Formats: sequence, C-alpha cells, structure tokens
Amino acid sequence: MTAALIPRSSTSGDMKFLLLFVVLTVLTGGLGASRPNILLVLTDDHRWDALGAKGHPFLKTPNLDRLLEKGVDFSNAFVTTSLCSPSRASIITGRYAHNHGVVDNYHPVRDDLVFFPELLQKAGYETAFVGKWHMGDTDEKQRGFDHWVSFKGQGVYWPFDEGLKVKGRYVPQANRTGFNVNGTRVEQKGYITDELTNYALEWLRPRMESQHTESGNTKPWFLYVSHKAVHADFLPPNRHAFRYEKEPFQPPVTWVDKPEAFRDVPRWVQNQRNSRHGVEFAYYMNLNLEKYYKRYCETLVAVDESVGKLVAAMEAGGAVKDTLVLYLGDNGFLFGEHGLIDKRCAYEESMRIPMIAHWPEGLKAGAEVSEMVANIDVAPTLLAAAGVALPDFMDGSSFLPLARRGGGGEEVNWRKELLYEYYWERNYPQTPTVHALRGERFKYIRYHGVWDVNELYDLKSDPREQKNLINDPAYKVEVEKMNKRLFAQLEATSGMSIPLLEDRGRQFYHRRIDGGKGAPFPSWFYRPAGTDGK
Repeated sequence: MTAALIPRSSTSGDMKFLLLFVVLTVLTGGLGASRPNILLVLTDDHRWDALGAKGHPFLKTPNLDRLLEKGVDFSNAFVTTSLCSPSRASIITGRYAHNHGVVDNYHPVRDDLVFFPELLQKAGYETAFVGKWHMGDTDEKQRGFDHWVSFKGQGVYWPFDEGLKVKGRYVPQANRTGFNVNGTRVEQKGYITDELTNYALEWLRPRMESQHTESGNTKPWFLYVSHKAVHADFLPPNRHAFRYEKEPFQPPVTWVDKPEAFRDVPRWVQNQRNSRHGVEFAYYMNLNLEKYYKRYCETLVAVDESVGKLVAAMEAGGAVKDTLVLYLGDNGFLFGEHGLIDKRCAYEESMRIPMIAHWPEGLKAGAEVSEMVANIDVAPTLLAAAGVALPDFMDGSSFLPLARRGGGGEEVNWRKELLYEYYWERNYPQTPTVHALRGERFKYIRYHGVWDVNELYDLKSDPREQKNLINDPAYKVEVEKMNKRLFAQLEATSGMSIPLLEDRGRQFYHRRIDGGKGAPFPSWFYRPAGTDGK
C-alpha cells in the first residue's frame, strides 16, 4: 500500500483527483466484512455540559445518556475553532482553519480541499448527507455524497410565521427556501429537527434491509446527520415549549458581579459585554438570560429524541452492532460566562463539546477517554474505522487507539496540548484574533492585533478561568515556554499566516447607547515618563 504526498499549498483540481486515485487507501483482503457502517451526528452549539449524564440540574437527555453509557465518553473533547463554518470544515477535512481557509460563516470551502466522504466513496461506501451544510450560502450537493438533503444558510426551525408557541428574533443567514433533495426543491413542512430525522430514516431503513438480504446490497454506508439545532435563536417544538420554565437557574458570576474573584480581565472581554455578543446588549435586545438558556435546553430535547429514533431504527434493522455512531457538537456556547454570549473565544464554555462514540463490535462499552480529542480528529478516526489509510495532509489523528484500550490503561502516544485558533471577523468585530494552547493543566491565550493583555489559566485550580496569571512573576517561565510551543505548533502545521477573505455580509459592531463604556487598561500598563526612551 502506497500513498502519494500532496503539498498543503497545492490548490490544483488535478492534484486533488490525483490524491483520490493515487492515495487510495483501502485495506483489502477480507476487511470488507469487518468495516462498520458509520453514523455521524453533528449538533450546533452543543456545549459539553448540556447533558443529563453530565449532572445537569434539569435537562433530560435519556437517549444521549444511554449512548454514552453503552459507548465511549470523550470527556475532554474540543474544537480547534469555535465557530459554525470553520468547525464544520475542520470536521469534514481533518484540517485546522488556517489550512482549510474557512474562517467565517460567509465563505465556502475551496474546490481543492478533499472531504473525507470522498475517500469513503472510493473505499466502497454509500454516502449520504442530511442537514445543515453552512459553508457558503449554498445548499447545492457537495462532493463525496451520493444522497443529499440540505438547506441554505441557517435555515429555520419552523417555516411559517405562526404555529410555534415560542417566538423568535431576527437571525442572520436564516432562509426559508426549503430543502434541496438531490437537486429538487422541496418545501419544509414542519419542525426542522423532526424533518431531518425523517429524511435520515427514509434513506437509512432500506439500506439496513438490503444488508440483511442475501441478494441485497452489501455495501457499507456512511450517513452524516447535521442538525440546525441547537443554534440560536432557540425555538423548541411545541411539545417541549416551556418544559423547563419553572426550573431553578443560577446565572454565572462575572467580573462585574464579583470583581475580587477575577484578575486581569482583557479589555476586549470587558468591552464585549456591551455588544451583540455580550450580556448587556445580546442580539441588540433586552435578553432574559434565564429564559434564553431554558429555551436552549428545550430545543436540545428534540435532538435527543432524534438520536433515539435513529438508534432504535438501527436496533430494529439489526445494524446497531456493526455501526459506528459518533455524536458531537460543532462548538460550545457561552451563556453569560465572562459577561459574554455566543462562542468564538478560547474559554472552556466556547471550545469544549460533548463527544460520544458507540460501536458494540469495535469499542468497549462504558469507557472514558480523558485525553484531549478534537474536531480535526473526526475525519482520521472515521477513515481508520473504515480501513482507509490516513492522508498525509490531515492535521488530526485517529482516536480509535484511545477508545480501544483495555482496562489496563495502556499508553497511547497522544497530544498533551491542543492548538486553538479564531480569526477576527469584520461581521462581528468584538472578538480579536485568538491563538491558544490548551494543556492538561495550563491554558495560554494569545491575542493578535489588539492592545490588550494575553491570558494564562491554571485549569486545575481555576477551571472557570477567572484568575489570569499572565502578569504573575511566578508563571513568567510557563508563559514563555507555552508561547514557544504555540508558535512551534503553528510552524509545524503551516499556520504562520493570517487568512484574509473579501468582505461579505452585514456588520454587527454596535454598542448599547446607555450601556457600559470603554474599559480601562490594567494598572500595570502604566509607567512614569523617563529620560532615555527605554
């Protein structure tokens, strides 16, 4: 088995197809019978702790809890960019944002990029995509998929002006043009999570029946279900509306509520409090954070039901044992932590996600993987499970060895630190360019293009990231070492340049007229005038 190496800088369509034909990949000789079917379920904005099994005070997610109980819990799962389109591009290419080039929610993926479903197709898999694509303003069928159901932009939870008990707000890139079903425009008839589930089941059931028929199709299948939920604005179906209305809610403590508990909060964080992505002016509204969070949880319940229906169908069809199910969120979400709303930043609530794998024939039930895994690892992992050799251009690694370890806790050579990146967007200028290194104990966050403080947190003693140690002399050496390791990772992965894309879309730069004013610099930024210019 050989592989052709394609340089990362290549943008040639010919080179892409050379890769598909030459890098090929499939381990033959009896492997076909052992290759699993693959179900990938992606949810939007699902933060890591929004699960019943994670001790949530009121949210009930029995189907995801069951999947976790009988599968593998990746308890330290993250995204390398906490934003919808860049994260989705990392999932489907296995590459960092600085390599795939999708750094906002308005631009499409480049034509030269290889999607891992293309390699599954070449390995004999039948492939399908159902749901939110959201890389560019398109719902056109994408390479790597035999079957296609999608919608433009953010789509909508409900296609009509009336009918939902919970009323929503304006959402950029929302679109009511219905679905593209293999090139045919089909109107959306109901609640989107339910419709996507039905489309997925419609494609899935005949393939399971065919696999268990002697004369039927024995090709393994790959189904990618990509939910709109739980993207803001959170609109649950009527059956779940106001389900958690009377549950207790405790808003997170911020530097405004308890300043003595915080140290060296960056100015951009303080200023973002009064912005579209801050608690003072969230979405340009007087947002009720408690109601907003409860609507989020109610909307997530329908996703849990969707997972339950898909798993139940596989159980009924006899496919669950030889199907690898991987569930994850595309990024986390802040609900007032640090005074912020939404994502993008490198704080835990933003970059940490749930990730669950279930495969009775291939993984140990009830296992927990505590090593740091990420969205860039999804493509390599699913290719490895399918017996496809990993292309050299992917930045991630297969985490199957971590998930397959026995009870002895065997050593697996794995990352000790994870690179995180986010690039400033003209559309949402509140958050600066971020590069961060998330280790097992320390997290180092470096900002680019702003006059501000960087950050260092001891995640063991300060898991809520309140005491910034960046100016603490006791951690000066740690900061210097992590800075060098951060740049070493960027250098090693061709990340030493800032992606620049043409302007697209509306700008949301406004501040509330009666809200907070500009934040001061930290006291240690000031010094007296000297005589030598040093």
